[in-house]
Amino acid sequence: MAKDEISQSLLLDVKDSSLDFIKKEVFLRKKHRHYASAPLIDEGSKERSGILSFINLESILAQQSSRHVFFLLAAYLGIGTLCFFLIRNQLEGKKPIGVIDAIYFSVVTMTTVGYGDIVPHSALAKLLACVYVFAGMLLVGLILGKAADYMLEKQEVHLVRAMNMKAKFGQTEILKEVEINRVKYKFINATLLLLMLIIIGTLFLCMVEEMDIIDAFYCVCSTTTTLGYGDKSFSTEAGRIFAVFWILSSTVCLAQFFLYLAELYTGKRQRTLVKRVLTRKLTFTDLERADLDQDDVVSPAEFIVYKLKEMEKITQEDIMLLMERFRNLDVNQSGTLTAADLVPSEAS
Repeated sequence: MAKDEISQSLLLDVKDSSLDFIKKEVFLRKKHRHYASAPLIDEGSKERSGILSFINLESILAQQSSRHVFFLLAAYLGIGTLCFFLIRNQLEGKKPIGVIDAIYFSVVTMTTVGYGDIVPHSALAKLLACVYVFAGMLLVGLILGKAADYMLEKQEVHLVRAMNMKAKFGQTEILKEVEINRVKYKFINATLLLLMLIIIGTLFLCMVEEMDIIDAFYCVCSTTTTLGYGDKSFSTEAGRIFAVFWILSSTVCLAQFFLYLAELYTGKRQRTLVKRVLTRKLTFTDLERADLDQDDVVSPAEFIVYKLKEMEKITQEDIMLLMERFRNLDVNQSGTLTAADLVPSEAS
């Protein structure tokens, strides 16, 4: 009897979550009718899904977050430029260090490119560079990555619309497609943007820095991968102004490219595992392993837990922790949770 109640409760929870989602959609639709100026949703359309309003809210929050990112980046580069400019006599370079060179050195240090065309030679300058590079790695890893992710998301809708131009997808269908294949479209966007930055950087080095095509491509690759041998770098004032923006964009874009590539591989592996788990035939061994209470009967709840373990959605440690929590809440040791069980825990 207790098992049936647990399984029924599990199934009811699934239904309740679906009902909650529907209620949220209805609420978002009503909210949209009240705020008719909400972006991304046509005023005359009455068949928009509630998910559009949710995506819209996420976009607004991401946009605000990106503004904070650019503010932090500007503050970080401003502080670095001021510090390195004030100790410019303690930096060695191919020519006297100016404001542009201080900004350029800040970016090269922050992104760990380290060409070696400008280097610190005093104890103070070296300590400042050490602190600055660690702060820069934190900024690139935790903050600029989110900003790049947001910028790529902004291009997803345009990419899906271009790829499905003949299908004449509406806004709702496009956003649904984006949600389903979000990582794939981010990877495509990151790939296209990275190729564009490589081409732009190579052409710029050829035309402005007067490198041949091989050296220019070599410099671009050593920069985007933060290898930075230093035998080829940006030496002119115009080149260093360009490098401030290009180095930031290309290094972060390459990091996002590999991130989405790893996510694609992980997602594909997970889908393959789920498909194999759902399609393979059950054996007597499976039934024995799924029978958690050893009563020779596998309930829906036990079957779901067993399959989730096979899909690597949960682990045995997760189950043990949850069971321990259940036992602590089950005050009267009935094998089920009732309102009477929750009163002592709330009081405590």
